[in-house]
Amino acid sequence: MEINQLSGISLTAPVDLTPKSQHDAATRQIVSAVQALNKSELFGENRQLQFSRDNDTHRVIIKITNPKTGEIIDQIPSETVLRMLADLPVRQRNNGASTL
Repeated sequence: MEINQLSGISLTAPVDLTPKSQHDAATRQIVSAVQALNKSELFGENRQLQFSRDNDTHRVIIKITNPKTGEIIDQIPSETVLRMLADLPVRQRNNGASTL
């Protein structure tokens, strides 16, 4: 007996088969590359490249900052976009609920 997928929905969850040591090695390479870029002053004097992860959306954030003042000169994605992404699940739930 053959069972087909319903409406194109996959019932299997993706599995990350990459060993933790490979993730750690990739992280070290990224940190080294960012440190080299910051030393080269590619982004200008008193500007530093930073990578982080947003706690709400779990998206990577790229910032160019002034290390002396802490000022954020540029950020991708912007705070506005991050807040919109964080609110998206709430909005989707509210749109699915009936409001009488």
